[in-house]
Order: sequence, then C-alpha cells, then structure tokens
Amino acid sequence: MRFLLDTEQRAFAASLDAMLTSANTPSAIRAWAEGDHTPGRALWSRLADAGVFALAIPEAYDGVGPLPVELAVAFVELGRHGVPGPLVETVAAAALLCGLDESGPAKRLLPALASGESVATLALTDSYALDADAATVLLAVHGAGLRLAPGHGPVRPSVDRARRLARPEPGGELLATGPQVTRAAAHALCWARLATAAQALGAGLALLDRTVAYVRQRTQFGVSIGSFQAVKHQLADARIALEFARPLLFGAALSMTPADVAAAKVTACEAAYATARTALQLHGAIGYTAEYDLSLWLTKARALRTAWGSPAECRAAVLGGLSGDGPRS
Repeated sequence: MRFLLDTEQRAFAASLDAMLTSANTPSAIRAWAEGDHTPGRALWSRLADAGVFALAIPEAYDGVGPLPVELAVAFVELGRHGVPGPLVETVAAAALLCGLDESGPAKRLLPALASGESVATLALTDSYALDADAATVLLAVHGAGLRLAPGHGPVRPSVDRARRLARPEPGGELLATGPQVTRAAAHALCWARLATAAQALGAGLALLDRTVAYVRQRTQFGVSIGSFQAVKHQLADARIALEFARPLLFGAALSMTPADVAAAKVTACEAAYATARTALQLHGAIGYTAEYDLSLWLTKARALRTAWGSPAECRAAVLGGLSGDGPRS
C-alpha cells in the first residue's frame, strides 16, 4: 500500500509550516517553560483558526472531523516547529468525550475546544496531567469514573521544561461512570498515541534538518564536517529511520486500530530519539547548551518517547494485536 498525501493535505501542511515559521516558536517555548502562556495561547488561537483542533471533533459539536489522517498531517508540523502546550491532550480529551455513551459532556465542552476558546488536558490514570496550569478543562479518569477536576497540584519539573506536569486535584464534577468510561479512555489513548507519533516524527525531522544545516557550515581541517563519510552515514541512518516511520504513521491514521497506532508510536518516537542522539553528537558541545535552540527539540524527543506509553508498553500493544489479546478499538 502507498500512503501518499493528496494535494489538499500537502497544502494544509504547507500552510501550517508557513504560519509557524513566521511565529518564532522558540521564544514561545521558552516563555511557556517559565509559566508565561501568553505567546503560546496566541499561537493556540491561530492554530484553532486554521482548524487544527476541529479535526478531532465531529461536526455535531462544531468540529470538522474526526479526521485522523489530517490530524496526523497537522501534528507533524506542530512537532517540527516545537509548538508548546497540551496539544495531544486536547485531542485525547475530545476523543474521550466523543467516546462516551452520554452526549451531554461532549455538547457542553467540545465546541469551545474546537474553536480554541478552551484548552484541555487530562489524566487517564492516577498520574500527572500535562500543562494543567494552562488548561481551562482538566479531565481525570479514576477507575470507572470521569471527573472534571477542580484544580491541580504543584507543577513538577520535566525533562522537557516546556512540558509542565501536575496532578489533578481529587473530587470535582462527575461527568460519567461505568464501562463507557473505560471504553472511552481506551479510545482516547489511541488518539493520544497517534498525535504523539506525528509530533515525534515532526520533531525528528526538525532535528535532522538543523543538523544537516550545521554540518554543512561547521568546518574542520579546512572542509565542512558534512563531507566526512562517517557523518553522512549517521545522517542517512536517521533519515531512513524517520522515513520508515512515516508510512506506519499514516497507515495507523487510516486504520486507527490500537495495535497499528502503537506500532506507529514506538517507531516514530524511537526514530526521533535516535535522531536526537545523532544531532547531539554531531553538534558537539554547543548541542548541550540550553540557549541553543537545538535543545528544545532534543528534550522534546526524549519526553515524547515515553509519553502516552513507553516503548515496552507500545510493543506489548502490538503483540497483543497480533495475538488477538489486545483491545479492538
């Protein structure tokens, strides 16, 4: 099978790339890491105007979706430009609400998510929620209950400083309960892994592009280090790994089975992480400095590797799908 984007999907990607290129995302990332959400929220509004969040939301709730392929297209660009914020979590929250048998919570919360007026995050287990301090909707699943959490605890440090972690406070309004919550949480996890895979692929491509540009202008012994065969081989290996992940990503977006999505997630995240290690090695000492923009993508690739499922958990999901023991949807 061939997973090639059509003309409209390529144009959508190009329009997002142009918009984000002009947005100076590194400054927004650094501000977000310090708790200043103003530049990031301005960027969030522009993404909402472009229809990014509406892709995960059905037309009945003022969205245009669900369109997982187009969502993957968008999230590759978001990862390539390092856009901060609970992007994946807002998509997962939308999928969670859409997966409930009761339509009341979706009717109440989804239109504002589609328009960008609201920012959502969630915790599917007793764990941290990403960027809860920036969210206006904080969903928490405890057992078979879904609650609208009343607030969050202290913000904890993360390997990626722009990914601010906090635990939802207990209690809050009970939105749904019973087996429907378990099914909806599994549905949300699938969408979260797809968006994370796309984001990781974009981050890996950004790291590769920046490293190629660096080795072309960095010289040793009177020639660019990019002319050395050992450097070329490392960059070629990174490119192959990323390009291998691309069809898995879009194939998973077409099927949306948990096993396919888990395969795409582990492949894209491992490729991005390997590319990050290559980028760091080829940049040398400057790659370690926080002031250098490369660090923003290095830490993101590391954080995405374990977000919404570690490599081991995703491989177990793939094995479960092959053996027939995994979830069906």
